[in-house]
Amino acid sequence: MKKFALILILLTLTQTASFAINDSIKKVYLQEAIDAALKNNIDLQAAQLDINIAKNDIKSANRLQNPEFNAFYNFGASGWTEPRTLGLSQTIEIAKRNARKNLAKSNLKLVETNVGYTKFDLKLDVREAYINLVAAKSVLATLEQQQHLQEELLTIAQKRVKAKEVPEIDVIQAEIALNQMITQVNTAKVNVKSALSDFNKIINDPNNIIYDSMDKLFSEENNFDEMLTPAPDTKFPTCDEIIEEALENRYDIQIAKQEIDVAEKNLTVVSRQRIPDIQILGGYGYQTATHTDDGRFNSGGYAGANIVNIPLFYNYSPEIKNATLKLHQAELKYQSTRNKAIKDISAAYDKFLTAAENLKYYESKILISSEKLIEISKDAYESGESDITSLIVMKQSYKSIIVGYTYALAEYYNSWTNFLREVNDENFDL
Repeated sequence: MKKFALILILLTLTQTASFAINDSIKKVYLQEAIDAALKNNIDLQAAQLDINIAKNDIKSANRLQNPEFNAFYNFGASGWTEPRTLGLSQTIEIAKRNARKNLAKSNLKLVETNVGYTKFDLKLDVREAYINLVAAKSVLATLEQQQHLQEELLTIAQKRVKAKEVPEIDVIQAEIALNQMITQVNTAKVNVKSALSDFNKIINDPNNIIYDSMDKLFSEENNFDEMLTPAPDTKFPTCDEIIEEALENRYDIQIAKQEIDVAEKNLTVVSRQRIPDIQILGGYGYQTATHTDDGRFNSGGYAGANIVNIPLFYNYSPEIKNATLKLHQAELKYQSTRNKAIKDISAAYDKFLTAAENLKYYESKILISSEKLIEISKDAYESGESDITSLIVMKQSYKSIIVGYTYALAEYYNSWTNFLREVNDENFDL
């Protein structure tokens, strides 16, 4: 067991050293990590290009129709006395261009809102990944501390066996417990490395920079301000008191509302296809001397107008019906989004309040009692008042409590992050 554990540790250290040599590691606080993601994230940069595309679509929608060049030349006897012409024609759209432009502007607002949602979602993903990384480090630190305590217990057991105070089985039990702890520590190290990889995958920086959290672990100090989270002893309001404010900033509601505006303007664009357009034309006409009755070269101009795109055989009824249905669909989606949002916010807030209560219970009841209990158990074994089995059981229980407390802290931070995700406001003030 010891040899296997030693090999695992050496492999982990080798991989970590290689990781550090190939890339520069930058330790950051949570806000710095968020700023780095907003500045460098490749996916966000790609999403932001949609804004420029939508702006170009406005220019495209505001376009004028290109003119046409016309030439008319007669051959043979049938066109002997007819003029040859050179001219231009221009189609003028009636009540269509402005409608297209308004639709493109509305779509730009929709794209900007979607990009804002993407940016907000990235911030929350960074928060969650940062919390999970710190939690993994905290669990590792706790297990390493327990490994150290288990090593002390083995030393105590060896001394007592040497003094013939306890049987040799105490040393065997202490060694087994220590070897189990070593495997748990090795697993925790791998979990830290995995959490670090997930954290950098979220930031998605194209530069060769590896971002790492500060080594301020949960168990060292509950710095809620640094983690951008309210303290659990805050006097929290009821859900009914925050629901309207929470609904106000949700991106999905804003997006659904903007989709209604886009659908309305699209219906206008489609409906105006029924309006005919005007085509004006003009140019230069001439007859050569050989083709005139009086034997002279005659020339002059011409002008005309046509009404085009008359909705006689096809009046765009299917397109108008579909545009109307899409508008109704967008209105239903808005109602559904708002109704679901109320339930999601309520559920997320209840989960956050429960996480706060659990964390306070850990801090005020469980941790203090378990720390006293483990010290008493250790002293009792050293003095011969209890056996090693009882002490090992106590140590395992204490380890579970400390790890549980770490997970309770992570759950508290993550439940706040999830609540912010539901209200779509990273600066939501309770």
